[in-house]
Amino acid sequence: MSVSVDVRNLSITFGAGPTAVKVLPDVSFSVKPGECFGLVGESGSGKSTVLRCLSMLTDFWQGDILLDGQSVRQLPLIARCRMLQMVFQDPYGSLHPRQSVRTVLHEPLAIHGLDDREARMRRALTDVGLPVSFLDRFPHQLSGGQRQRIAIARALILEPSLLLLDEPTSALDVSVQAEILNLLQRLREERGFTYLLVTHDLAVVDHMCDRFAVMQRGEVTEILPREAIADNHASHPYARELIAASLAYEGVRPATARA
Repeated sequence: MSVSVDVRNLSITFGAGPTAVKVLPDVSFSVKPGECFGLVGESGSGKSTVLRCLSMLTDFWQGDILLDGQSVRQLPLIARCRMLQMVFQDPYGSLHPRQSVRTVLHEPLAIHGLDDREARMRRALTDVGLPVSFLDRFPHQLSGGQRQRIAIARALILEPSLLLLDEPTSALDVSVQAEILNLLQRLREERGFTYLLVTHDLAVVDHMCDRFAVMQRGEVTEILPREAIADNHASHPYARELIAASLAYEGVRPATARA
């Protein structure tokens, strides 16, 4: 239940004429089936834009994006939605405030004509560690962590092969972040998902990812294995600086927490 991803010469320009801005000049990377691949870098480096292009939420890009060798542009909408799903950064904005959890989970099942809907909804909640009674709750009755679990359940309910994770824990408290990351890791081990994870936090990369790409101003500066973080084995100056800053922060954080 995994898929390979090949991004080749991806570029996108916003605007036209003299005010046009090329956000992604030329991005290329590959993700193996069942791999968790990270995209890291400062705000505005193009990480989330890559996910939006891959999911076709933004469709005016140039280049090639292949899922198991098939162009994402040529996949029918229904097939694409069954193959990939996305979990967004903000658990407070990604759920409709007037829709119950039951409605949120039922809608994709109805659109795709899947049967056994009640059983699928119950299983989706169980998979993310929530009681079945939550089906009749509304977003305002849920904590941030519970909302993000519902968002993950919504992504899982169509049984995709690829999950696009856009800073899935950055809006959550630290203790809840760990719960969601452990949940995602467990689901990947059980289901064999391919993950493409956007994050600012190299500690998250170290916990979740097999490899990661460091992005700066829309370009991939370097692709590294997770093991490169501990001793900062990056070659590109920006990648080395980013990892060094993360290691320094991780080194002082315990003392800060004690204070």
